[in-house]
Amino acid sequence: MSGYFEGVLVLLAINVVFAYGAYLPLAAGQLNLGIAGFAAVGAYGSAYLSDTFAIHPILAIPIGAMFAGLIALLVAVPVLRTRGIYLALATFAVGQIVRAAILNLEFLGGAAGYPVSAFVGLPVVLGFALAVIVVVMVLFATRFGIALRAVQDDERVADLMGVEVRGFQMAAFILGAAVAGIGGGLYAHHFSYIEAQYFNIGLSISIVLYVLLGGTQTAWGPLIGATVFTLLPELLRGSASLRYVVFAAGVIVLMALRPQGLLTRATIQRLFDWRNPPIPGVPMASGRGQ
Repeated sequence: MSGYFEGVLVLLAINVVFAYGAYLPLAAGQLNLGIAGFAAVGAYGSAYLSDTFAIHPILAIPIGAMFAGLIALLVAVPVLRTRGIYLALATFAVGQIVRAAILNLEFLGGAAGYPVSAFVGLPVVLGFALAVIVVVMVLFATRFGIALRAVQDDERVADLMGVEVRGFQMAAFILGAAVAGIGGGLYAHHFSYIEAQYFNIGLSISIVLYVLLGGTQTAWGPLIGATVFTLLPELLRGSASLRYVVFAAGVIVLMALRPQGLLTRATIQRLFDWRNPPIPGVPMASGRGQ
């Protein structure tokens, strides 16, 4: 495998993990613009553990993710009291606070960045990405996922039906931060160097765009969105001077034509209907008892 192709696969796998970190709160109706801050906590936490205490990256990365989840737990109560644009601004502020704190911690390198000695290759990165995909898919097949979809569809109705809305939103927010921390840890240990400037608002917006453009109605949406919008700029690399113009124009057109994203529940339903076509002469089930 060429170095270029391997690099693209690594970037794609990390972006998929980041996308699922943003998807979990979005599935509960929360826009988290501080996702890059939680990724930074996972990156620096796991890198410090592996460098200082010689902990293997496969163990250090989940511990770094736990640090990110702990920070999310500490800020969840005040942040999740807000709604709409105020929630987006509050999470943006959290991300900026994390970034500013790292810039002022000398033992983490400050503005000069932090070198990471332990390295993980493509198989480890793909393994973590696959594990995140499987866990999220399984999670959304449980009562937890059903409750999150109910909260996303209509928060008030979900509350009337007995769903603990605030509890599920907090759980989604914390889990999303932990998943973003895994992505940060993978980034740190593969590229062997991290700096706080990388984990900025631009990264958060890009991650959220992966999810919004892929679709928030199904757990397949982040995977599709991250894949398309990681590979598309690479496919346009031949026209270096125009590729970002073409990419941005494509995003605008997509949002105009499909504001619900590339993949929706209706799309999934049509796929299954196509795979199981009705048998001629046999009436479709009406859903009522016979």
